Order: sequence, then C-alpha cells, then structure tokens
Amino acid sequence: MTGNPDRRGSLDAPPLPRAMLAPVHDRPTRYARVVKPVLDRTIGLLATLLALPLLTLTATAIALTLGRPVLLRQTRIGRHGHPFTLYKFRTMHPDRRTTTRPIAFPDRRTTHKHPDDPRHTPLGRLLRSYSLDELPQLLNVLRGDMSLIGPRPELPHIVGTYQPWQHRRHTVKPGLTGLWQVTERGNGLMHEHTHLDLHYAHHVTFHHDLTILVRTIPTLLGRTCRGE
Repeated sequence: MTGNPDRRGSLDAPPLPRAMLAPVHDRPTRYARVVKPVLDRTIGLLATLLALPLLTLTATAIALTLGRPVLLRQTRIGRHGHPFTLYKFRTMHPDRRTTTRPIAFPDRRTTHKHPDDPRHTPLGRLLRSYSLDELPQLLNVLRGDMSLIGPRPELPHIVGTYQPWQHRRHTVKPGLTGLWQVTERGNGLMHEHTHLDLHYAHHVTFHHDLTILVRTIPTLLGRTCRGE
C-alpha cells in the first residue's frame, strides 16, 4: 500500500463517500503478503490447541441437544470473490415447524439471524451471544480460506446484490473478526457497513490488526446480540 499517508490506519473509518473513492492498492505491503499469513496460521494453530477442550465440550453438548451433524457448513464469498465452505457450530433447529412458538418479530423473512428466532436453542443463544459458534472457523484460518482479522465473509445471495464498489472488500481475505465487530456490531446489519470493510482493506497493517484483535474480546463480552 505504497503512497498511503497514514500507514497505521485507525479504527475510526472515514465517512462513506470518502471510503467509496479511496483506492484499494493492488500491491499489498510486505506485512499483508508475508507476515500476516504466517501469523494467521501460527496463532490459529495455537488458538485451536488451546480451544480444543471447549470445542470438544461444545460439540458434545450440540450432539446431545440437536443431534448430528454438529457443524453447519455454509458457502461464503472469500478473497477475490471465490466461494468457500465456512464452518460453524449449529445453534438452531433446521425447520421452524420443529418449534412450538411462531416467528413473530418484524420482517421475519428479511431480518438476518434475528436473536428472537424460535429455532434457536437455549444452548445456541448462549453460543451466539459470545460468538462461540464461530470457533470452528479456526479451521478455515488454518486452511487459508480466512484470516484472523478481516471483513466478515458474506453469503452469496447478499454479495449478488452488491454495487461494483462494494466488491473491493474482497481484495483481502475475510476474517474471524474485523473492524465492524469492534465498532458497529449490533448497530444494523453487517452488509450495511461495507465502508468499514473498505477502510480496513486500505489499512492492512500490523498495528491496525493488533488493535482490532485487542478490542475484540471486550467487545464480545459486552454484546449479547448479533446482527451477522
């Protein structure tokens, strides 16, 4: 990202018009090309080993409450627009007819993963409130589909509605956490804040990644509602 006057970036993303006009450089920094992938796999492997007892306990609890399969596999859009399989723990029943309470929240067909969806199990709500359902995405990091830090990967049908400028978020790998999680999470839907993803793609630096990573834990502990 040569020629950028602010190499460190900041967590305060610019307003949308400026973000739309700011170019995303084709030549990433050495950090983005060399250091970041090594950190992703190294920290990802360490995090997987440390989380192994929690992963095992969670998988067992899901198998007892929801049955198999334990993992949910979804197609998401990754870097350069390539689709990949994203892994998550299951948190809900597969069909609303298995529940006894009707879906009554507004815009139930368009609201993305509403926390009051009756298909969620009590265990599922707990997992989602602290993003524990996303722990299997450490496998995506180890496989190279995702990074630890980056824009969250979107569903294909949402990406299909993008304007051309929005696809510039795909110049970097999607991440387990990102700028949206630590600034706007819970304030609207993820795809309504694409300007944050463009701001991150323009400021892929160690300082920026470290700041987002440090702020992720207190953000998760302070939030109980997800709009992703």
